[in-house]
Amino acid sequence: MLKISHFSVPRISVTLTGLVIILSVYFGTVMNYPVLKKIFMLSADVSDSGFPWTAPVLLICAFLILFSAIAWPYLLKPVMCLLLLSSAAALYAEVNFNVLFDTTMMESVFETNASEISFYMNPASLLYVVGFGGVPCLLLCMVKIVPHRSWMVAIYSRLAVLMVATAGIGLIAATHYKDYASVGRNNHYLNKMIIPAQVYSGFRYLEKKYLSRPLAYQFQGEDARVLPARNGKPTLMVVVLGETARAMNFAYNGYPRNTNPYTEKLGLISFRDVSSCGTYTALSVPCMFSSLTRTQYNEARAKTQDNVLDVMQHAGVDALWIDNDGGDKGVAKHLPYHTVNHDLKNEACHGTTCFDEAMLHDAQTFIDGEVRNKVLVLHTIGSHGPTYWQRYPEEQAPFQPACNRSDIENCTDQQIRNVYDNTLVYTDFILAKVIEQLKHVDSTYNVMLTYISDHGESLGEGGFYLHGAPYAIAPREQTQVPWLLWLPDNYARQKGLDAHCLRQKAQQASLTHDAFFHSLLGLYGVQTDIKDPALDVTQSCQSHA
Repeated sequence: MLKISHFSVPRISVTLTGLVIILSVYFGTVMNYPVLKKIFMLSADVSDSGFPWTAPVLLICAFLILFSAIAWPYLLKPVMCLLLLSSAAALYAEVNFNVLFDTTMMESVFETNASEISFYMNPASLLYVVGFGGVPCLLLCMVKIVPHRSWMVAIYSRLAVLMVATAGIGLIAATHYKDYASVGRNNHYLNKMIIPAQVYSGFRYLEKKYLSRPLAYQFQGEDARVLPARNGKPTLMVVVLGETARAMNFAYNGYPRNTNPYTEKLGLISFRDVSSCGTYTALSVPCMFSSLTRTQYNEARAKTQDNVLDVMQHAGVDALWIDNDGGDKGVAKHLPYHTVNHDLKNEACHGTTCFDEAMLHDAQTFIDGEVRNKVLVLHTIGSHGPTYWQRYPEEQAPFQPACNRSDIENCTDQQIRNVYDNTLVYTDFILAKVIEQLKHVDSTYNVMLTYISDHGESLGEGGFYLHGAPYAIAPREQTQVPWLLWLPDNYARQKGLDAHCLRQKAQQASLTHDAFFHSLLGLYGVQTDIKDPALDVTQSCQSHA
């Protein structure tokens, strides 16, 4: 008879208190290496050379208290495994991209769809998750928690750990409070670097999104009406919503490379100094389409009141949102909505994503429909990283060598710049194609196009990559966005706009996403009490000819 021997998993015997100490040391040192490194760098201006060495002790003491609260049989292991894996992913993002997991960043994480998550999967990220999360989790599963000699000993040992941790925090506070206050006063982001702060921020986001009391819906601009064009034709406006495009890399804004070769002879107007509402899509998109300014912005209120597209519909304008970038973030909830089918088998789609050209067929169908006042929004995937090379066809990549990998931290600065600039060239190609579609119907409509990005992107400047930094510390690469207008002379004339005035304003004015809601109404010729003339870029460029 065949005898099957059972494989025996090696076991590591540790008391519950001992396991808490081990985990606290691991999180207080290894998992929080980035914040410790930052504190050592910032402590150069602190007179006490011993100050930075108290940081790991302070973190270990804090984790001793935190982990002691969940140190119960059948609870500690599963909770810590989840914490280890999520913290390892956060560590990768923090080390390589300077990402801080505050509530706003967790909103971006939760709003990211499955295909976008795949953009961040690469050997380096998997190595971090496996090495810093998976292996410790496996070791944790091999641990056999042995009981103390008696329940009294268990209580005393737990109390002893808590007392030592509390005393340690108290001692550090008594001796180095001024040092921490000095460093922390000018570096408020340090607490957001602590791992696993992402768990707390995640709970904050979920509480805000699902447990907060919903606000009553507010209708806006129900008095809206479209002022008739002088030639009596209906209006067709296309709004191209960019993704992750930064203004400084546009040739229109003085960039030495020609990243706008397809539209350079089409007479586009470029507003050179425009700041975004946020540094990530889930915040910027609903903010820019709402009447709320950046300082006023409240997600709950923005989602429970009419946005600029709703106001245009009140005025009788037909609207359509076509999406190629993971959703409208609630902006198109009252609009007809098409999303690009990523499973299409054609040259524009490759499994999980499609090039932005895939939107043009549905756009043409809308344009060719019933002749009425219309507005079309094309939400592009644009320059979404870190898989920049997947945003354009291989044959449309003028800048080489390009960083054709998602772990961009392993590419040279020049390779990253090349691949990113290629995405902008392809975006320019898309704009030219849409303008061509509009030109074909200019005998039927008064046509115009506007392009604006939701936020910018860091390409390694100052150690930052990608986007999503807290706005207070976000570099200008993440907040300065392009805003272009294709405003044919005939359109300007029929709408009573002075194109020369707008071109001058584009060179001189400092603008923000706050102006987008009101300017879109002004450009279209929608009259409503909700429009703020002070935020409408067309207000001072009205032509009386």
